Amino acid sequence: MNTIVENSLTYETIFKLIIAALLSLGIGIERELKRKPVGLKTSLVIATFSCLLTIISIESVFHAKPVPGITISMDPLRLAAQIVSGIGFLGAGVILRKGNDSISGLTTAAMIWGAAGIGIAVGAGFYLQAITTVILVLIGVEVIAPLFFKMGPKRLRTKDVSLMLYLKDANDIKNILKYLNSHHMEVDHIRIKDVRLSNNEIHHQVNLRFSAVSKQLDTISLYNEIKKLPYTEEVEIEILS
Repeated sequence: MNTIVENSLTYETIFKLIIAALLSLGIGIERELKRKPVGLKTSLVIATFSCLLTIISIESVFHAKPVPGITISMDPLRLAAQIVSGIGFLGAGVILRKGNDSISGLTTAAMIWGAAGIGIAVGAGFYLQAITTVILVLIGVEVIAPLFFKMGPKRLRTKDVSLMLYLKDANDIKNILKYLNSHHMEVDHIRIKDVRLSNNEIHHQVNLRFSAVSKQLDTISLYNEIKKLPYTEEVEIEILS
C-alpha cells in the first residue's frame, strides 16, 4: 500500500515539474523574442526549481515523524515563502540604470518573479490558476499594452529621447529649444555644461531629454536633421525604450 502511495506521489511530482517547465516557456519565449536578459533557460530553471522547492516544503510536513510529548507545528509553504524573498536578488540583477538616467529591466525583473510564482502555484497544485495567469500575462504584455501604446492617450504613444549637443554660442541653446518645440517635441529636462578645449576655447555641452509621438521618431532621420542645423558641432542621440 505504501508503495502505491509513494509511486503516485512520484508521478504527481514529475507531472507538476513538467507543467511548471512548460508554462515557464511562455514567459521565456516572450523575453527571448525581445532579446531580454531572462530567456528560455533562465525562466525554465526558476519555475522548475521553485516548483520542486514548493513540493518539498509541502511534502516534508506530511512526512515529518511525530515525537511523543512534543507538539510541532509546521507551515507547509514556509520554504515556498522564502523563494519569493530569494528571487529578489535575481530581479535586482537585471534592473539597470543607464547613463542617461533611464531605467530598464523592470518588466524582466517582474517576469522573474512571475516565473517563481508559476513554480510555486503548480507545486502547490493550483494548475488552472497558473495556466490562467500565464495566458493573462502574455495577452496583457503582447496584445493589450501594444494597443494602448498605439491607440491610447498621447502620453502612452510618446517615447523619450536623449540628445547631447555641442554648441559654440550659448545663444544657440534657445534656437535648439525653438526647433524642438516647432516639431512638437516637448523638452522635459535640460542640462548645460561648459567644456574648455585644448585651445582654451569654450564650447557648450547641452544634454536634453524630450518626448515625441512614436510615429514621428526615427533615429537616423532625427540625427540628420539636427546635424544639418548650422550651430550644431557634435550630435549624440538615443531613443529610449
